Amino acid sequence: MAIQIVTICGSIRPGNYTSMALALVNDEFRRAADIELNTIDLDAVDLPFPGRPAKSKKVEEFREAVSAATGVVLATPEYHGSFSSLTKLAIENLGFPSVLAGKPMALLGVAAGQIGAIKSLEHLRSVCSHVGALVLPALVSVARVQDVFDESGKCLDAQAEKRIRSVATTLLDYIHGSICPKVILEAMMRAPAA
Repeated sequence: MAIQIVTICGSIRPGNYTSMALALVNDEFRRAADIELNTIDLDAVDLPFPGRPAKSKKVEEFREAVSAATGVVLATPEYHGSFSSLTKLAIENLGFPSVLAGKPMALLGVAAGQIGAIKSLEHLRSVCSHVGALVLPALVSVARVQDVFDESGKCLDAQAEKRIRSVATTLLDYIHGSICPKVILEAMMRAPAA
């Protein structure tokens, strides 16, 4: 049975650095065996504001994809000391109780400043934990992101690339070490006696 991973980019700006960083994470997932990767394009989902009806079935498909996922990666830029409004809108549209509840989640943040996306990741960890996600402790923050990637999205810093790719490997290590054994044990316990 394949592990289902959903990755979500909290920026829709053309040529944004968040999607460049997330592309490395997605590439790392594609290198792993038995992974079904679903990268959500939030621009195509057309998320409604809380209290407003969805304009298309894509919002429900977004919820269903996250609900079915074994693990989730959420990537955000840091805007004004916090995560993007699009990232928050995505979380808001995952329901309450949230379909993130009980899901292992890895967080990635990028920022132009010297300290990186530390503040946005602290805020995002708090919100995701509040809705019940199992936020992994190994958050990855990319500082001075404009110096890390060129205009085409190529990573120019080998150490930064290694840290960014670790978002995928850390989440997979957690899933293989904690989720898969639980699923196997449960299947064994439910199997009819021979």
